[in-house]
Amino acid sequence: MVKQPTTKNQSEGFYRLISFLSPILFLFSWETLVRVGLLDYRFFPAPTMLVEIFVEMIGSGELWSHVSISLMRVLAGFALGALPAISLGLLMGWFRAVYAFFDPLIAAIYPVPKIALLPLFLIMFGLGETTKIVTIAVAVFFIVLITTVNGVRLVDPILTDVARSYGAHGWRLFARVIFPATLPAIFTSLRLGMGIALLVIVGAEFVAANSGVGYLIWTSWATLTVKKMYVGLVLIALLGVLSTQGLERLRKLTMPWAQDFHTPR
Repeated sequence: MVKQPTTKNQSEGFYRLISFLSPILFLFSWETLVRVGLLDYRFFPAPTMLVEIFVEMIGSGELWSHVSISLMRVLAGFALGALPAISLGLLMGWFRAVYAFFDPLIAAIYPVPKIALLPLFLIMFGLGETTKIVTIAVAVFFIVLITTVNGVRLVDPILTDVARSYGAHGWRLFARVIFPATLPAIFTSLRLGMGIALLVIVGAEFVAANSGVGYLIWTSWATLTVKKMYVGLVLIALLGVLSTQGLERLRKLTMPWAQDFHTPR
């Protein structure tokens, strides 16, 4: 007897189809508007034109040169900012004294645009890789820290009360209840942090780099090679999509008990 697909599986397949078709529809509309002359190809080159320049840059090795250096900077800065932020965020959320000590400092520093700190880091670290990595790390640190702290503080008290009634206290309570319950907030913060990292690296490479995707975008604008500028923008978008998918897979591996997000009607 053949098992019929469930309604849930059918609906999931439908939503996946929509997610697959939406970018195709966008690209088709863009191509059409350029071909009929409603968009000026000098400022909005058609997707097929961008494919040509992509292939050309891949063949010359220029594309991988820019992507690899930006990716290295992003990953190094992301790790340098996220790991300490998660650790401190868990401590601040769990220990009131730690929260009271650090919260005023965070409240004072967080509103400062992190890209505005780039000149200070240039003075401190020079024009090398350290400046870009530290700028990303500082930007990622605060968004991950604040979200992690809130995640700990918003753990349902019912969970901790039940755990205490079964004899869980101190480190055991933290490891068995608080930390697992905070993981959704941590992964949300990591996704936000990765987006911030990509934003900051582009800005940093505008000013203080001679390679990378941000440098590619800036020099392409300066020399009016618009197609290459769009290639840089597409690369940043692709890095964003791939990093989001990677973090989502890690979330599922780390939290196998968690339900997928409910799809709105």
